This record gives sequence, C-alpha cells and structure tokens, in this order.
Amino acid sequence: VNPLGQPVDGLGEIRTSKTRPIEYPAPGVMQRKSVNEPLQTGLKAIDALVPIGRGQRELIIGDRQTGKTSLAIDTILNQKDQDMICIYVAIGQKESTVRTQVETLRQYGALDYTIVVTASASQPSPLLFLAPYAGVAMAEEFMYEGKHVLIVYDDLSKQAVAYRELSLLLRRPPGREAYPGDVFYLHSRLLERSAKVSDELGGGSITALPFIETQAGDISAYIATNVISITDGQIFLKDDLFNSGIRPAIDAGSSVSRVGGSAQIK
Repeated sequence: VNPLGQPVDGLGEIRTSKTRPIEYPAPGVMQRKSVNEPLQTGLKAIDALVPIGRGQRELIIGDRQTGKTSLAIDTILNQKDQDMICIYVAIGQKESTVRTQVETLRQYGALDYTIVVTASASQPSPLLFLAPYAGVAMAEEFMYEGKHVLIVYDDLSKQAVAYRELSLLLRRPPGREAYPGDVFYLHSRLLERSAKVSDELGGGSITALPFIETQAGDISAYIATNVISITDGQIFLKDDLFNSGIRPAIDAGSSVSRVGGSAQIK
C-alpha cells in the first residue's frame, strides 16, 4: 500500500470500513509493561550480543550498502510461524528496489503476514513524511487487538530530509544542518508509539527497527544522535567489516541493547 492506504500491488481494492488516525497518542507509562519476551531475528550475532525483545525500539545504523535492509528482510523472514505481523515501511527508495524486496518476501511466503508501505523516491515529500506514521497506525490496530507486530522503517534519514524540504518550502526557520527545530519530535512521537502494552489493553506489542543511514560512519550527526537517544539501543553496521566479508557487519563494540537482556532466552 502507499502512505494513504491505497493498494499499489495491482490486486484490487482493500474492502474495509475501519479507519484510524495517522497521528495517535503513544501509550502512557501506566499502560505499558516491561519488555520480557524475545524477538528472534535468526541472526546469531544479534540474538546473542544485542538481543531484541518484543516492544523494544532497536536502531539499525550504518553507511549505505552495509546490509541494513537485508538484515531487516532476514528478520521478517524469520518471523514465519512466530505469531508476528510484520510491517515494512520503505521511505524514499527506488521502486525497483522495493519490488525486489517484495519478490524476496513473496518467494519465502512472508507476504502472508507482512504489509509493505512504500513511498518511493519519485513521490512528493509529504508522502515520504507520512509513510512511517501510516505504518505505525496499521501496527497499532493489531497491537490493541493483542497481537505482536514488528515494524521496520527503511529509513528515517530520508523521512527527515523530506520533512526538511517541506519546512524550508514553508519558510520555517532552519536549525542545525538546516533541519527545522522540531525534527526531534518528528521521530520521538513516531518511535514512542512502539511499546509493549499492559494486559488490560490486550498485552500486544510493537517492536520497531528504525534505520538511519550515516555518512562515512559518522554516528555523531544530528539525526543519528537524535534517534540513538530515542531508541532502546542500536546495532552499528560498519562498511569495512562488510567489505571484508563479515555479514551481518555488526560492530559489537558500539552496538548495545538496553532492554533486550531481560527478554533473552537464558
């Protein structure tokens, strides 16, 4: 589907009477539960060193061409028969790339439990800005029904660039790196909606894997540091590890999972 919920796979209309606001308040602190169930990615390096729990936000950060997308696709494929619904949000990618990823998901039978939300590079910036919120609105519908959801945002740097473009066109005062002053809130209100909710609300969860693309391994850039501070840990992928044939190219020293330890299978 596109960020407006319209199908783009050519398989006809989606018949439904349900609607949901794209912007919705995140669950409060009393409506949450601590993360205690593991999410198995199927990648030993992650499940052993930086374990991810259901309801966690784990940032995947690295340069372009370091295997971020394939890490997410592998994780989605590993959720087969795990009672998880996966949502893959492709922001500002080439349509041919998205088509390849959808074909991979179809080949392994992952489209039975996966929604793909796509706003390609050729579409106007408001759609790129809306895509992650559309994805998380769909995820919330399942979460409040007591289901477990994995949502992948690929990637949030492109959403920030689209938002910067919109803000500059609207003559809003630019700040650091020409981003508007509320670019932190852009991502914080999105990622705070991923949570493990209490049993009274159904006990569902949204696990978020946001992506940030760095320039020459600089994790101290503006958007990178913003999202690192919002998430519950990060997996840092290095291009020199990737080029030397280590896949996934995880830099164990600078990767951390802040809440996954309590969810790890002992």
